[in-house]
This record gives sequence, C-alpha cells and structure tokens, in this order.
Amino acid sequence: MGDTRAEPPQPRPGRAFAHTPGAHGPGTPHRSDGRTPHTPRGGRRPGPLGRLGTTPPVPRRPPLFLLLCALAFALLTWQVVAGGPLRRADERAGRAVAEGGFPGRAAEFLADLGNPPVAVPVLVAVLAYVTWRGRRAGTFRWWLPAVAAAVAMAAVPALVVPLKAAVDRPGPPGMAGHDGFYPSGHTATAAVAYGAAVLLLLPLLRGAYRRRGLLIGCAVLNVAVGFGLVRRGYHWPLDVVASWLLCGMVLHVMVAVVGRYGGERDEADGA
Repeated sequence: MGDTRAEPPQPRPGRAFAHTPGAHGPGTPHRSDGRTPHTPRGGRRPGPLGRLGTTPPVPRRPPLFLLLCALAFALLTWQVVAGGPLRRADERAGRAVAEGGFPGRAAEFLADLGNPPVAVPVLVAVLAYVTWRGRRAGTFRWWLPAVAAAVAMAAVPALVVPLKAAVDRPGPPGMAGHDGFYPSGHTATAAVAYGAAVLLLLPLLRGAYRRRGLLIGCAVLNVAVGFGLVRRGYHWPLDVVASWLLCGMVLHVMVAVVGRYGGERDEADGA
C-alpha cells in the first residue's frame, strides 16, 4: 500500500493563483498585473497632503456649519422683516438691557472695540506677522492666509450695507430718526477682524490649552462688543446675533480656502 501520511494541500497550477510573468512567484496570492486588489483597503485613495482617505467613492463632507448659519440667518431676517414674535421679544429684551444697571462708560468702551479704527489695525498687525512667519519658513503659498483674511474683511461692508438698506429696520429708542440697523456693522467688523486674526494665529501656537484660551478669549471679546452695543442702545440684540451668523459663514469660507489651497506643497506640485 502507498504512503497514507497527511500532507498540507498543495496549490494547483493554473487554478486560483497567477503564474504569468510579473508575479512574485508561483502559487503566491499576489496579482500579476501590478494593480491594486479589489478590496476596500486596497482601493483607498490618499487624502489631501498625504492623509489616508476613505473608501471610494469619496463623498464630500456637507458644510453643515455653513448650512445651519444660513438657515438661522434667514429665519431671523424673516422675523425682523415680518415683525414676528422673535422681533417683538427682541425689542423687549433690548429695552431691558439698555435700561439695566451696567455702567454706561464701560459699555461704551466695549462697543468701541467694534469700531473699524480699533479692530482693523489688530487684524493688519496679525496678517503682517503671519505673512512674515510663513515667508521665513518657506511655507507654500505663504501669502494666501493674508489675502484670504483681507478679502473676508472687505466682504463685511459689501454684505452688511446692502442688507441694512434692504431690511431697513428702525433702531432702538435712543436712535430714533435713523433706519438700517440690521445687521450690526460694528459687530460684523469685530467678529471678522478678531476672528480672522485668531484663526490665523492658531496654527502657530503649541499646546491645546493656549489654543483653547485664545478661542475663548475671542468669543468673550465679541460677546462683550455685542453687549456694549445693546447696552448703549445702538442696536437690538437680533442685529448682533445676525451679524455673528453672517460672519460665521464668511470665516468658514476663509478657513476652507486657506485649508484647500494653502499649506504644504502637494506631491504633484513638487514633482
């Protein structure tokens, strides 16, 4: 009788594995044509700047923040124009804040932080510093953050002035005889100037606590500006909130442009 010892199964030539020239060897499960395997891991595409992407097809992430800001801004604008319940509640709240006991001089100082002669020079100084750092480090498109922030700042009057004329909202009692208070131009100036400056400084900071502290400080500063404007009777609360929403969209676009076209050089550009 023949040998009946058990042996491991042997691969059969010409069946499941490739034996054509170019394979790593006969009987090995590697593709002979050099193409990527038809698996989710093998079919992944690299993300931007060499980061691992997702399984193809790669869907674009919907701009949820942008959509939410746009919907909220549209809702507030509709309520202000139509004289809805939000506008009535807003005017009651505005009168209560304006008649509150917060010191008037302190409120005036906070409101002045939204003036262009105060906020814009802060942004210009940060742009000069960030541009100098980027050029010194040889960053690809080192000029792009400054240009994007400058365009965002220029977009404030381009958006706010037509909206003021279109909505034509009367001001608080202390501003009788004037119209066009929605949205607040001083709030928008502060939000974009200080917000853009902080967003450009964040990549230069080391440590999560420093970045978080800078973000919190920027938020507190903008809230203080809005409170000062309402306390001094220069604007209604919804004028301030609408400007925050509008400028949130502007800053979101600025960050998206810098993140998409700035930073390190892609492999295709460096070839």
